[in-house]
Amino acid sequence: MNRSKTTRKFFIVFLLIIQVVFLFAIFRENLQSWWTIASMFILCILILVTYLKGQLHHEDHEYEHILVVLWIPIGALASFYLNHFLNLGPVISAASVGSIASFIPGINKGSHYLKQLPAAIYCGAFIGMSSIGVAPGISFVLTASFFTAILLLLSKNLFAGVGGKLGTMAFAGVVITSFLFFLISTYV
Repeated sequence: MNRSKTTRKFFIVFLLIIQVVFLFAIFRENLQSWWTIASMFILCILILVTYLKGQLHHEDHEYEHILVVLWIPIGALASFYLNHFLNLGPVISAASVGSIASFIPGINKGSHYLKQLPAAIYCGAFIGMSSIGVAPGISFVLTASFFTAILLLLSKNLFAGVGGKLGTMAFAGVVITSFLFFLISTYV
């Protein structure tokens, strides 16, 4: 199996696990009847079928440029600052960062590089939306930005045309960082 197919399958399984864990956490809070368990089971099967049968990726695999994903921490820190230090709230903070980032390609309309920056910055803005209970400080935001950058770097052609990719990558970066910080606080 070549490297592209291995990378693609890894990300599909990884994102499936992240989404199932997220669904489980949602349903666990409301676990009051057999209907909740049946709903979770049905949703997990539908997600798996979509991943296996849907046209979610291209056959060729391209990698995002490293200079593009370096802008994820910029978006994350800007959104985190607006959210927690200026108390604008998570939605207004992320929307402000995304709106400002959308004007970057206008600096030089012929630049392919500048056209790619708004998506990376907006992806980082999703990290900055995290509450203080989840993201207690700048080190958490930077670590989550690092993991999100790696995920976005490697998953350029995965889930092409499917909405929510940037938020899902940011969510996965925050989950990985939360798990890492949990392990450090528990065992160190």
